[in-house]
Amino acid sequence: MIATTETVEILDRCENLGQIVLQSDVYEQYIQAKEELEKDREAQRLIKGFQDTKDHYEDVQRFGRYHPDYNTIMKDVREKKREMDMHDRVATYKIAERNLQKLLDEISQIVAFSISEQIKVPKDGMLFQDSGGCGCGSGGGCGCS
Repeated sequence: MIATTETVEILDRCENLGQIVLQSDVYEQYIQAKEELEKDREAQRLIKGFQDTKDHYEDVQRFGRYHPDYNTIMKDVREKKREMDMHDRVATYKIAERNLQKLLDEISQIVAFSISEQIKVPKDGMLFQDSGGCGCGSGGGCGCS
């Protein structure tokens, strides 16, 4: 690709947009929530416990229902996840993360739709979901939405 004046201008505008996002309240709230989460020992203990249980769950999943620990690990994963998700710092972080993702998705949609309404954009944190809302890739013509 040969760099043209137009290409350089587009890249400059993208850089400016990135700086605007980095200076936004949404990003500041995300960074603050992340720092508080990282400093909270109880939250880190819960996250570590969930990760360890999830690793064991993945081992058990290879054998499915035939594994002797299947029912136990399924219950443990749900309990650990719920306990982790109910912690204030974890919940605050997840909300901040979701808000930042929503902002980035909205920016992507505005940029894409300024070119064409037919461009697929990230939506609700999912890549390439159809703008028609059904997600099957048909552009909404299938009627499944």
